Amino acid sequence: MQPTITVDVGTTSVKLCVFDDAGQLKDVARVPTPTVSDAWGEIYDVKSLIGSIGGFIRDLSGTRRESITRIAFTGVGESGGLVRSDMTLASPMILWHDHRGSAELEKLSDDDRVRLYAVTGLPSNANYGLSKIAWAVKNSDGPLADAQWLNVSEYLAAFMTGQRWSEYSLASRTMALDLTSRDWSEEVASLLGVDVSVLPDLRAASDGSPILRDIAEDLGLNPDLIVHVAGHDHIVGAVGAQLRAGELLNSTGTTEGLLFIGDKPSLTAQSSAAKLANGVSCTADDFTLFASIPTGGSAFATLQSLLGVGADELSTLIDDLHDRYVAYSIDLDSIPLVLPQFRGSPPPTKNAAARGIVADLGSKSTLEDFVFGTFLGMTLQFRDVLELFPTPASRIKVIGPASKNRLWLQLKADLLNTRISASEFPEVVSSGAQALASAESPVWADTHPFDVDPDIRRHRQLNTWVDQHRPLWEYLKAAPA
Repeated sequence: MQPTITVDVGTTSVKLCVFDDAGQLKDVARVPTPTVSDAWGEIYDVKSLIGSIGGFIRDLSGTRRESITRIAFTGVGESGGLVRSDMTLASPMILWHDHRGSAELEKLSDDDRVRLYAVTGLPSNANYGLSKIAWAVKNSDGPLADAQWLNVSEYLAAFMTGQRWSEYSLASRTMALDLTSRDWSEEVASLLGVDVSVLPDLRAASDGSPILRDIAEDLGLNPDLIVHVAGHDHIVGAVGAQLRAGELLNSTGTTEGLLFIGDKPSLTAQSSAAKLANGVSCTADDFTLFASIPTGGSAFATLQSLLGVGADELSTLIDDLHDRYVAYSIDLDSIPLVLPQFRGSPPPTKNAAARGIVADLGSKSTLEDFVFGTFLGMTLQFRDVLELFPTPASRIKVIGPASKNRLWLQLKADLLNTRISASEFPEVVSSGAQALASAESPVWADTHPFDVDPDIRRHRQLNTWVDQHRPLWEYLKAAPA
């Protein structure tokens, strides 16, 4: 492996890591993702973001900095902004879940939306980049000049190299990439009045550029260092998890991702109706099929705020619930039904305005019942989304914060009656970024995975509970936002 600094720009935090030539994690830091508000919502504070990265690098020892030969950027998939060749911004750097471009999609006919999925493999949705690009072009900050659309990870790489390019897995989140040709689609871009000249050249993650000499000198880095855009965080995580065809990656963070890889896209009417998202892998050799559940690890913070408990107290409560659950000491009849759409609904509705609903609360319901019900509801939601995919998973690999939540893992294993393989290593995405920048392949066993086995007795108990609540569950999912 190449000694690498990795930068993972997440929804709520930026993870900065240093890996040595053996792929060992040597330094790690986490800072809040810096954002500010504008007239339309929340945007990246790019000056603070660049400052945080520079501060992390400067705090490394001189020997460590000089040893680094690669920097690899990864992060959220649908963020971005218009960037001129002098690296000034012609628009805000927009967050992935921002819907300021939603009005641009209203002009699309049903036939347009069908064609859009056939070409790009994505359902029409304001999360994806194209509607934001159309909005940014119309609302640019000063003259557009030669501005091009860059994802936030691509912008950071451009800032360090003076070169603008788009990495394939991130490009396939713009809703402007033709999956068949693996090039920008003039046809689709024109549906929203966007000229493809605003879209940069495409590269695989392995294709980097030299760092600018003045940036290297300022940060005390090797002037021969190469900068890479590793790609969309969930897809990069698949590399770190050594994901194989037929396996499911359950990538958890603020959201929860479900990801398969294959040798061809799934552009069927069924996949379109399910609003499954096709894409191109970071190597540009494979295709991806992805679904995102808006409420993932963020449920932990929601429970803290809602119940007025601290992180340590909630973690202890969850551990206690796990121990009671595996000892068959949870009375499922006392558990409320929680539809955990705290941040919107997953496919097939993908409604950002949807919110959570709780049913079956009684006068004897406890805080513990509600917490257990929340994770059971998240597990039900996971199963619903998994059933949208055209093929079952031969194996489920879990990475991210969910690996530390024994209750959540066990509920998934029991409900699905499937063994779960979860990574103990917390930075699988960053490890995947190093591997991509080094043109090497990591090994799943190196992430120290552990198995969570299903229990047939609990599986039957959960299925009985689910069958009893299924009519109400479907009713709640159909409630208007």
